[in-house]
Amino acid sequence: MSLDLPLVARGKVREIYDASSPAAPDRLLLVASDRISAYDHVLPTPIPDKGRVLTQLSVWWFEQLAPVLSSFGASHHLVSAADVPAEVAGRAMLVRRLEMLPVECVARGYLSGSGTVEYSRTGSIRDVALPAGLVEGSRLPAPVFTPSTKAEIGEHDEAIDFSAVVSAVGADRAEELRALTLALYSRGAEIALDAGIVLADTKFEFGLAGDALVLGDEVLTPDSSRFWPAATWSPGSVQPSYDKQYVRDWLTSSGWDRVSPPPELPSDVVEATRERYVAAYEQLTGTRFV
Repeated sequence: MSLDLPLVARGKVREIYDASSPAAPDRLLLVASDRISAYDHVLPTPIPDKGRVLTQLSVWWFEQLAPVLSSFGASHHLVSAADVPAEVAGRAMLVRRLEMLPVECVARGYLSGSGTVEYSRTGSIRDVALPAGLVEGSRLPAPVFTPSTKAEIGEHDEAIDFSAVVSAVGADRAEELRALTLALYSRGAEIALDAGIVLADTKFEFGLAGDALVLGDEVLTPDSSRFWPAATWSPGSVQPSYDKQYVRDWLTSSGWDRVSPPPELPSDVVEATRERYVAAYEQLTGTRFV
């Protein structure tokens, strides 16, 4: 796909185009593809409709979370999902250009994934101490902020201590990021649970418009979050999920070494992954995906 706009950047699953005009010089077009990434690699097999799910779910979440952002004097970057070129309708957002902050703001309400690995070794996740006796899938006593670096394509995000966030953005901004991240997670988790979904963890990305904090990128999608069916949640084992963990599990079982080029996904894995993304959208929003 080629748009008649200058390409600003290409990420693992998105392209960003310059959509500025004399009347709106700060506009970007954020286009979500059907590419899927895992273990810091972009896989060769796309997931049909994935870009549309990510975009439309993000648009829905920006609306749900606007009151939380407003209470912090913050906002989100979405301008419009309607005023976009016809060839990317449904998978593109017109957004404000931001000065993005160099950290991934991760919130965890449950123990899972790399968090479980680190907890089992140290009893904490970086500098966040956790109580003894937790297992994979355990609900934490309170949500925790476990930030990470923002890696380039092919590089690994690395968990960092809160002091590293302070060094990167300053003490006051770091405190603001932590408080807003946890507030957004808590509201998102509440909304998700009402829809029968456990929001185990998620990541947010923030930027600045002037001095004001702005929520950017995608938000609370199956690419940036762990979603579990609430009806089957049971601590002590890996939970079934609505996110790309299904793809990660298949890649692990395939014997791929995570270094060489990743394998093609079988058609049944592609279809099952699409079904999970669509199910997350429909269950959360209460509307049919079309």
